Amino acid sequence: MALKIVYKICCGIDVHKTFVVACIASTNSKGVTTYESHRFSTYTKGLRDLLQWLLARNCKDVCMESTGKYWIPVYNILENDCTIVLAHPKYVKAIRGKKTDKKDAKWIADLFKHDLVAGSFMPPADIRQLRDLMRYRFKLICFKSSEKNRLQNCLTVSNIQLGNVVSDTFGKSAQAILDKLLENPADTSFDLEPLVFKSLKKKLPELRDAIDGFITPEQAGKLKVIKGHFEDLESRKAELEELILALAAPYQQELAILQTAPGISSVFTAIGIISEIGTNMEAFPSAKHLCSWAGLTPTNNESAGKKKSVRVSKAGCYIKPLLVQCANAVVTSKKHPEVRNRYLRLKKRRGHKKAIIAIARMLLTALYHMLKNGENYNAELYRKSNLPPVDREITVEQAIIIARNQGYKIKSATA
Repeated sequence: MALKIVYKICCGIDVHKTFVVACIASTNSKGVTTYESHRFSTYTKGLRDLLQWLLARNCKDVCMESTGKYWIPVYNILENDCTIVLAHPKYVKAIRGKKTDKKDAKWIADLFKHDLVAGSFMPPADIRQLRDLMRYRFKLICFKSSEKNRLQNCLTVSNIQLGNVVSDTFGKSAQAILDKLLENPADTSFDLEPLVFKSLKKKLPELRDAIDGFITPEQAGKLKVIKGHFEDLESRKAELEELILALAAPYQQELAILQTAPGISSVFTAIGIISEIGTNMEAFPSAKHLCSWAGLTPTNNESAGKKKSVRVSKAGCYIKPLLVQCANAVVTSKKHPEVRNRYLRLKKRRGHKKAIIAIARMLLTALYHMLKNGENYNAELYRKSNLPPVDREITVEQAIIIARNQGYKIKSATA
């Protein structure tokens, strides 16, 4: 039986850095498909010519592969006038030996006209902008962590053991001591008392021993560069956060709902979740689809009746770590026993890592229903689901199966 043609007129676009190749597939009433290909520049003028070329041929259904960042300008130009399906390259890869730019575009059009391409989730333009800013904020946080590690390495090389006495090397007292050290690295006999605060005043002898090291001029210069870069990163991050808060202002209601969920106390955590999954849950048919999209469900890999690897997929490289971080925070607290108890039960059987992924999926499922229904987090729903119904009835056969699963051996009552 022939495949059903879903899109009578559609276009496949093969995206590259400097040009795109578009192929329109037009199917007549007799089921015969004709193809028309054209190459366009990726300059704005070329992309506008592409749009006019599509509209002149009454083609408003477009499928293109997501190649690096090169697809974004194409998407932005066509978004308002065409229905675009963005496909992962591995789902539209052409057969080896028959790969040219024109054939790639034709292959994408052929797959798309039969509706065989799974489109990627694309939130609205403002959510995409928010996503871009939040991902850059994540990178800045990573840069800051790298600079902290480099500073600690310099102190270790110089045998300055501040980290053994203070809880945070970048705290107020530690930074005041370090600034004083860098003024004259050869002099470590200065008065420490004016530089320390609160409980550290009780540790003055330990601090004196901790700073008794040897900082070479080269290491001192490196420490100054690291400190300057770290402070600059902090100021850039503060500026970026102002932009993010301004862009997230229309979503105050959704952010307030998300902050009632376990582990999501920071507004930037809530913004990070919205920037990845959006606020309109109609894009996902169910919570299971959302969890699968976020890479929190086992993959299906079965052949000849044998189940192979069922590891979670590599999808959700930004949303998954964020949810795992929230899950780790929740399971160490006793504020939400419905989450912590489930984690402890799973950890006994499956280990910490799989239990944390399960809790992350539990949180994402809750967030899906919270955003879809516009309701705050309700812990009672989870507490009630853990309790067996009072009026539950089972047959004798079901009771025997349950007993056997618990390890009991069943014998006849007359024996």
